Amino acid sequence: MTPQRVTLITLGVDDLSRSRAFYEALGWKPANALEGVVFYQIHGAVLGLFGKSALADDQGRPGAQLGTGAMTLAQNFPTEAEVDTAWAAAVAAGAEPLKKPEKVFWGGYSGYYADPDGHVWEVAMNPFWPLAEDGSLTLPADTGSA
Repeated sequence: MTPQRVTLITLGVDDLSRSRAFYEALGWKPANALEGVVFYQIHGAVLGLFGKSALADDQGRPGAQLGTGAMTLAQNFPTEAEVDTAWAAAVAAGAEPLKKPEKVFWGGYSGYYADPDGHVWEVAMNPFWPLAEDGSLTLPADTGSA
């Protein structure tokens, strides 16, 4: 099994009902919802929403103040228009607009918003990273060295 994989991303949230309503307003459908946690099936992985206090307890750090915003989750789209649509839908669902989508220095198009708990999402179109029909991304072969 490859070590380069992520199977579950868990976001600590302040209000599970509010966060669930936000993601459902974006069209996300829960695959499983238990007391205190909601799971969404995504391409080859799962996104979970879990109360911050309960998450800190689960991590063995009761009382820890869990932060947000130090990483970015991203969705890539094949067109700039789809980026604009996704960003507008998130803002309409209650996201905090951080950066309206625009052409960026690396040759693509992207914008940022924060979900109701401050988790930052990027929506982007990268002309150098073609997407599969199902929206999944496999980095193209690089001719340079790492």
